[in-house]
Amino acid sequence: MTDLGDYKAEHFRWRVEGKVATLTLDRPEKKNPLTFESYAELRDLFAALRLDPRVKAVVLTGAGGNFCSGGDVFEIIEPLTRMAMPELLAFTRMTGQVVKNLRACPQPIVAAIDGVCVGAGAMLALASDLRLGTPDSKVAFLFTRVGLAGCDMGACALLPRVIGQGRAAELLYTGRSMSAEEAERWGFYNRICPPEAVLAEAQALARSLAEGPTFAHGITKTQLHQEWDLGIDEAIEAEAQAQALCMATKDFRRAFEAFAAKRKPVFEGD
Repeated sequence: MTDLGDYKAEHFRWRVEGKVATLTLDRPEKKNPLTFESYAELRDLFAALRLDPRVKAVVLTGAGGNFCSGGDVFEIIEPLTRMAMPELLAFTRMTGQVVKNLRACPQPIVAAIDGVCVGAGAMLALASDLRLGTPDSKVAFLFTRVGLAGCDMGACALLPRVIGQGRAAELLYTGRSMSAEEAERWGFYNRICPPEAVLAEAQALARSLAEGPTFAHGITKTQLHQEWDLGIDEAIEAEAQAQALCMATKDFRRAFEAFAAKRKPVFEGD
């Protein structure tokens, strides 16, 4: 088991309060871009979360009124122009692994998004389970603007499932920004919050999830992702098996006993 409560991050801020961790991308002077090192640390941290007994939900945000401006132009993009193909593939596989690990950890991830949320930053938001935005936030998958395809870090698989094929195609071909109003209307944002409240609302949502039946939440997250590749009959059988697992938990018994006693259940995740 891994306890990340005392984890000392090197390339972002990491704070655990109770059952909720808040990860803050913290280079506000450049709108919180990513580097080779921060990509690697994100990949490893979210992999370690699979074995963490304390953290039950995660909030992902950025410092200084912005979420993330993507890969740092001079610390990532410029060096990439000088790399050979094996090095380039190692890099793109590493960035893709960040998304895989966000999706594979059992904890629900709530993104609190303000200001700039573009490129790889937009992919971190997209890979999160829930997204809260602000009226001034701008989301863009701008890979095409630097001469690359829109199929980066899983964008062509994930984005159409969230906002629809035609809308995703438009954003990925043009690289244009999706306004906050569009993002909420299209289902990218779960809701829009005032800038001064978005982090607090994301943390409150994360706390409410962390106080719920967290083993069952992990099952829900797994099924949400795995059932994309299943037919309806296979999905129904997978859910039958998954729900039977949850029915064997103590939290299921606690919920029944609380209902019978007309009180609120206290879940413990076992």
